[in-house]
Parts: sequence; C-alpha cells; structure tokens
Amino acid sequence: MTEIAHGAVVVLPGEAILSRWWRTLDKGVLLCVAMLFAIGIVLGLAASVPLAERNGQPQFFYVERQAIFGAMAFAVMLAVSAMSPLLVRRLAVLGFAAALVAVMLLPVLGTDFGKGATRWYSLGFASLQPSEFLKPVFITVTAWLMAAGVEPGGPPGKTISFALLGIVVGFLALQPDFGQAMLTIVAWSAVYFVAGAPILLLTGVVAAVGAVGVIAYQNSEHFARRIDGFLTPEVDPRTQMGYAIDAIREGGFLGTGVNEGRVKWTLPDAHTDFIIAVAAEEYGMIMVLAVIILFATITYRSLLRLCTERDVFIRLAGTGLTVLLASQAFINLGVAVRLLPAKGMTLPFVSYGGSSLIAMGLLMGMLLSFTRQRPQAEIGDHLLSNGYR
Repeated sequence: MTEIAHGAVVVLPGEAILSRWWRTLDKGVLLCVAMLFAIGIVLGLAASVPLAERNGQPQFFYVERQAIFGAMAFAVMLAVSAMSPLLVRRLAVLGFAAALVAVMLLPVLGTDFGKGATRWYSLGFASLQPSEFLKPVFITVTAWLMAAGVEPGGPPGKTISFALLGIVVGFLALQPDFGQAMLTIVAWSAVYFVAGAPILLLTGVVAAVGAVGVIAYQNSEHFARRIDGFLTPEVDPRTQMGYAIDAIREGGFLGTGVNEGRVKWTLPDAHTDFIIAVAAEEYGMIMVLAVIILFATITYRSLLRLCTERDVFIRLAGTGLTVLLASQAFINLGVAVRLLPAKGMTLPFVSYGGSSLIAMGLLMGMLLSFTRQRPQAEIGDHLLSNGYR
C-alpha cells in the first residue's frame, strides 16, 4: 500500500515526464532561488562597476559574467532536479571522485591569485574553485554510505564516511581553506546526527575541531591573522571589516539610495564576500531582511518536506544539503556584521563567482530532486523492503 506525500496525487497514468517533474517540484523553493539570483544581479550592478573600472574592463563586465554563470547554474539546477534520486546519487559519486582529485592537486597546479590561499585553478578565461563542487557531492556520498550502513548486512557506512571526512577536511586545510573545512564538518555532523550518531561522538568531533583550530592558529599566519582581527576589540576602519560595518551602519533601515553607497569603491571584495554590506548601505535593512527571509524559507520548506520522507538516503542527503546551504549563508552574513571571523565565503546565489554559482545550482538541483513529491510506502512496507521481518 502507498500513501501520497503532502496530500497531492503524484502518479498519473500516461503523464509526460516534464509535466510530472513540474507538478512534483517545490516551486516555492525554486521561486526563492530565482529571487536571490535577481537580488544578486541588482547588487552586482552597483558593487561590480568600481571593480570593472579598476581592472580596465567595460562597466558591466562582471554583471554580464554573473548573468552568464547564473544561466548556467539554473540550467544545472533544473536538469539535476529532474533526475531520480538514484541517478543523483550516481552523479554525486562520480563528482566526488573528480572533485577530490582536483582538490588534492591544488598545491601543485593551483594558484592563490595573491590572496594567500591556493584554492583556484586558473583557466585563462575564468578560474575554478573545486572545493565549491566538492561540498555538495561529498555530503550526498556521505548520506549514501550512512544509509547503506543501516541496512542488514550493509557496510560500516559511518566509519567510512568519517574517514572520508578526515581526508576532505585535511586537503581543504592545506590550501588553507578553514572556512570550507568547517562548513563541511557542520554539514557532515548534521547528516551524522540525523542518522543516529551518539551525542558523545559528536562532542568528540567538536573537541577535535577545536584542537585543530588551535594548531592552525599556531602554525598558519593566514589563519592567525584572521582570528586576531576578529578578536581585536577595536575594528580598524581601513580594513574590509571596518568598511563593511560602517556601510551597514550608514544604510540604516531604508538605505542611502540606489547607487548612492560608497563602500563599493573601497571594499575589494564588495561583489563577493561582502555583497551584503552593499545591500545594507544602498537598500537598508529591508533588503537584508528580504535575503534572510528567502534563505529561511528555502530551509524551512526543504526540511518540512524531508520530514515526511521515509527513504533513509533521501532524508539524510536532503538534510545535509539544506544545512550546507543555510550554514554558508549564515557564515557570510555573520562575517559581515562581525559575529564570525572572516572566512572568504560567498553568499549563495547573490555573490559574484562562477564556481560558487554553478556549484550552488548543483546543490539546489540535488535538493529539489530529493524534495519532489513522490509516493511514500507505508511504514510496514518500508521496513519489509529493508529486510526487517
């Protein structure tokens, strides 16, 4: 016997694939993503013009590139969302292998573009940051391993996933990219928690992360500089953090007005890591609240649908991807208001960046595939299908 999730008729005889995809898709989440990207284009029109002028490019050079990358991201998102969870899982396994190899080769073939961290491949016409693609596929592979581990006779999925986490985090730390490493640990911990991990083990993971942080602080000048800047009571007004805080304070509730902001002329990363400072200065807290509400809506709707999902892999993978997206948005916003130390992390779908946009398109495509409405087996049928008698 089957029951239909969310009170909708999911299977119609003879229905076209495209029609079924559209009807079962979470169109509310899709709309939120489209609105975030539209906000990113609007902010890019303001934030990237000074950068284009400094680099001798046409005035809207970076906005046009963002529109192109955004179109590619949307194409990836829609294509992946139409896939079955099984096909998404297979895609994630292949993607994880490719992305992990790319991250491993960064110390040899990568570049830092003068930023002190080797995180990119220079392709001439663009750059590629493989860690952006590694995160969603790693979380999906982790969910698959943990789901397989709970089946009778299954592999030790949690142990294998923990070993993979150590490998991924280790290579991210070598770049160094402690922000992405921390984000990966948070998302993995969410999957592990939903899979039934003991609290004592998660506490041990937190303690290990703290110990690694201390070691990194003592041995990495790049990491120590950011932590020291965060812990300093007084913010240097000539730093990126100082400019961002002044811009947010200057914007107030309604903002200074379209194209009236000044922070975009002084912040080198105004179009990427500190895009929310541009939004706060020119459009005020109204725009910031709109961005927060959109991310909160995506998170809430996705988790709400996953609560009714009885397939263990889909539930775990969807939860991990949702936490990954929400955590990255939280970190970016937290850095801008000095709740967190600088991480060099983009605001999903809003900040400029080809790798970030396309990787987020992949992440959202996977999440939309996992949260599509589908027939749910009754709990008795589900247990029998997994070998429980």
